[in-house]
Amino acid sequence: MWRQRQPEKAGFAPDLADRLDALIRQGRASGLHGVVVTRHGDLVLEHYGSGADHTWNTPLGTVDFGPDTPHDVRSITKSIVGLLYGIALADGLVPEPGEPILRHFPEYPDLAADSRRARLTVEHALTMTLGLQWDESKPYTSPENDEIGMELAADRYRFVLERPVIEDPGRRWHYSGGAAALVGGLIARGTGRPLEDFARTALFEPLGIGSFEWTAGDDGVAAAASGLRLTPRDLATIGQAVLDRRVIPADWVESTLRPRVPLWNGSSYGYLWYVTPDGRATATGNGGQRLFLLPGLDLVVAVTAGNYNGSDQDATPRAVLEDVVLPALSS
Repeated sequence: MWRQRQPEKAGFAPDLADRLDALIRQGRASGLHGVVVTRHGDLVLEHYGSGADHTWNTPLGTVDFGPDTPHDVRSITKSIVGLLYGIALADGLVPEPGEPILRHFPEYPDLAADSRRARLTVEHALTMTLGLQWDESKPYTSPENDEIGMELAADRYRFVLERPVIEDPGRRWHYSGGAAALVGGLIARGTGRPLEDFARTALFEPLGIGSFEWTAGDDGVAAAASGLRLTPRDLATIGQAVLDRRVIPADWVESTLRPRVPLWNGSSYGYLWYVTPDGRATATGNGGQRLFLLPGLDLVVAVTAGNYNGSDQDATPRAVLEDVVLPALSS
């Protein structure tokens, strides 16, 4: 259970909640479903709204959100799968990042025989630098979107690994739900358990997260790219665990949040997390799902929203963080 603390006792202006309410009244937080802000391990702000929602592509109608209402976190799932990989690695259950990835998918000797694919490593998947063709620009309702095509495929891992080679691995970042699927597959193979079962006992239950949902593809395999449903409180719990190096090995957190591949505006990609030069780390998901970690401030901000496939999905979570939370900090 989170311990609640008055904003002013956590270094915020006492009107923190009023500032968020004003943002919403001004129409600058479109589609906002939930906000949880924690600092120094205490809950200082919590807000829930109502709105139309979906689980993947299935409409849920209008939902009245609350502390116990699960929400699609979409691609935040990728970042959590990255944390799970570190836990499994510490137990010696999955390969080191530098190992060739096809060595652990021996059922594809034809792909391993391709010298270009044989160079692919686990780290290339963790950093989305596989150099394989991957297109998620089409709507997430279309099989022409490679993530949806993967979820509909008879063999998701072959679907990813046989994509055309377009450049040498490690050269540049290219967004790929397939990369996360490979990481999830390595966890399942290495632990001998479905990904969701390992997540339950290795991360969620140790953090006191008692329930969660994980949508699966047509093959019954949990979608490592986007299938998790968690509450904003759960997201904040995971974020605080990263800051505290709790449950997740400290050396893996350092590896995960280290800038590895340049992106835009000075930001970088670590191991399935976005990182910035000022030390901020962010997990992002379609629709405005965000988990912001600001280690220097010991601050976690979790946002859920319903702006799926919108043109500016970042506007609402960015406004919550940059126009409400950060300006309210007094110490």
